[in-house]
Amino acid sequence: MSEPVVRLTGLKRSFEQGGVRIDVLRGIDLAIAPGEIVALLGPSGSGKSTMLQAVGLLEGGFEGRIDIDGVDASALDGDDRTTLRRDKLGFVYQFHHLLPDFSAIENVILPQLVAAKAEPEARARASELLGALGLGERLTHRPSQLSGGEQQRVAVARALANKPLLVLADEPTGNLDEHTADRVLAEFLRLVREEGSAALVATHNERLAQKMDRVERLHEGVLE
Repeated sequence: MSEPVVRLTGLKRSFEQGGVRIDVLRGIDLAIAPGEIVALLGPSGSGKSTMLQAVGLLEGGFEGRIDIDGVDASALDGDDRTTLRRDKLGFVYQFHHLLPDFSAIENVILPQLVAAKAEPEARARASELLGALGLGERLTHRPSQLSGGEQQRVAVARALANKPLLVLADEPTGNLDEHTADRVLAEFLRLVREEGSAALVATHNERLAQKMDRVERLHEGVLE
C-alpha cells in the first residue's frame, strides 16, 4: 500500500479569547492517499480553514503530528517547512489572490521561478495548464480583465504549477455563482486527477462535496 500523501495524528488547535479557551480542533486523525480527492465538509466556523492552515504549514500553535510525504513536518524548522510547502503543496483560496499587475500566464510562471525552474520551462508549463482550463486565449490578460470564474481558473493553474503532491483548497468556488462554481469545480477536479495530485477541499456545500472521492465531516472539532 502506498504511503499517504498526508497523515494527521491527534491534531489539536486551541485559542484563548477573553480569558476563555476555545478548542477548534480536538484531535484530528486523517490520511489521504496519493491521487485521492477528499472533501472537508462543515459549516462556517467549524474549523475547516484552521485545519487547512495546519496541513499547509502556514502557522504554528498546533498539537499533534503532521506527516507530509513521509516527513514529520511538525519537527521541521521554519526554513525546512517553507521548502516542504513549496515543493509538495499547492493552494487555492476562496478569493483568487492573483497579483494584479501581472498577466494570467505570469501569475502561473512566478511560483515556478521561485522553485528555481528555468523561465522557458515555466512558461511552457503555465501555458499548458491555462490551456487545459480553457484560458489559452487569455494568457496575457491581467486579473482585472478576467471574469471571476476565469480568475479562479488561473488560481487553480497556479496551485498546480509545481506539480504538488497535495492541493489544499479552501472554499475554492465559494465566491462564484452556482453555475460558474459547478464549472470551475468540475475543471479543478478533472485537472487535479489528470495531474495525479491529491487534494483536500474545504467546503460547506454538500452537493459539491459529493463530487469528490470521499467526504470527511468536521463537527465541533472532530471528524465524524
